[in-house]
Amino acid sequence: MNPEGLALIGPLGLATLDQHGWNVDSVGGLTLGADPIAYAIAYASASSKRPRRAFTVRKEAKTHGTGKLIEGPFVSGDRVAVVEDVITTGGSALRAIDAVLAAGGVVAGVLALVDREEGGRDVIEARGIPVAPLVRAREIVDGLGAETL
Repeated sequence: MNPEGLALIGPLGLATLDQHGWNVDSVGGLTLGADPIAYAIAYASASSKRPRRAFTVRKEAKTHGTGKLIEGPFVSGDRVAVVEDVITTGGSALRAIDAVLAAGGVVAGVLALVDREEGGRDVIEARGIPVAPLVRAREIVDGLGAETL
């Protein structure tokens, strides 16, 4: 959540969405891990030809007020990228995917900051949803070098 991280992740996430041709209207995922990433992407898109909106998926629907599970400017019919900070089992991404689908959204794919390579990507892709990680665990480990570990 630091400014340097947001300044890096926003444009990189936006470029990754464009690279995969997902043509999304909005980005978001399960709170709290997805929030800063989705907001950074939305902010980075503000001056583009196609700004993207950010939304948050609550872990549970509110018991008062509107009772919504998805907060923010998500609109039924939106084509979305579900955002994930770290994919391990895929459970958080699947909860967000199910919430988006139940609210009338179309999921173009899952954009993850880190794929821990522990099977979560396979679980998500088994549902027919592509996954685009910005980095994989082995790339982080390889970058550190054995002497650092």
